Amino acid sequence: MKTLRAVRIREPGGVEVLDLGEVSLRDPGPGEVRVRVAAAGLNRADLMQRAGLYPAPPGVLSDVPGLEYAGVVEALGAEVRGVAVGDRVMGLVGGGAMAEALVVHHRELMAVPAGMALTDAAAIPEAFATAWDALVQAEAGMGDVVLVHAAASGVGTAATQLAKAMGARVIGTGRSAAKLARCAEWGLEEAVLAQEGRFADAVLARTGDAGVTVVIDLVGGTYLAESLRCVAPRARVVLLATMGGATATVPMGLALSRRVTIKGTVLRSRPLEEKIALARGFANAVLPGFARGALRPVVDAVLPMTEVRAAHGRMARDETVGKIVLAW
Repeated sequence: MKTLRAVRIREPGGVEVLDLGEVSLRDPGPGEVRVRVAAAGLNRADLMQRAGLYPAPPGVLSDVPGLEYAGVVEALGAEVRGVAVGDRVMGLVGGGAMAEALVVHHRELMAVPAGMALTDAAAIPEAFATAWDALVQAEAGMGDVVLVHAAASGVGTAATQLAKAMGARVIGTGRSAAKLARCAEWGLEEAVLAQEGRFADAVLARTGDAGVTVVIDLVGGTYLAESLRCVAPRARVVLLATMGGATATVPMGLALSRRVTIKGTVLRSRPLEEKIALARGFANAVLPGFARGALRPVVDAVLPMTEVRAAHGRMARDETVGKIVLAW
């Protein structure tokens, strides 16, 4: 066991319950590696965990937040293949990424794109893997019209880039005209301002009343019903968040008559085997896009880990475009 620094949640509450403390970390076992963490991305899930609304899954540190990281491999367990000490890696975890080091299965690791700063790499795993997994589940591709809610968020910026790379037309929504204007920097050409949660009429106007074929919903709540007002027949809706509310009233007539498929998805609670499969598929299908310059992480700010309270406050006030990254 070794002792290291980590962000700790003393108890459920506001930003004042966040402190830098110490945790103990075991040595890597068979098939595992220890990664020295350079930076970790901040996600809405971290804010929910701090508030006591999104507990860590079993077997994960319950009071150390952080779902994504980038760093350097510093120790190998037995039976590890294809990984060496000194490799620059990134990945997803169920929690604990905001510690100076963590132990993970070596098959969950993804290589950091050559030449990319670790602080930029830390903004990739959660946003891009979540978006890619959702688009794959929606079978999005050439000819689709993809509606991305919260287009200026971390996952929204990733979904926009990935959907365009798949050959789809993308329409993004947001509540801030200034943020939506920024989205043009990474390829969003059509933006709709969601005023008081209303966007369906504007989306229908942009599609000539044909509607969208895929919805990537990063808001939830009343957005589901509004989305169903502007979908095409046999559209696919993927639900990824509950920021706009954890319940929704579904207009069943629209869902039935348009033969809509509605899916819910989450990465954090998946078993190890599924997380490994996701990491391997993502590494093969998506990582080359960063090397080519076709994809890029959108980083709003890089703050020292000592400013974790300020980072939570900034995200809670909805002041960000893209990701906040915390660095050691």
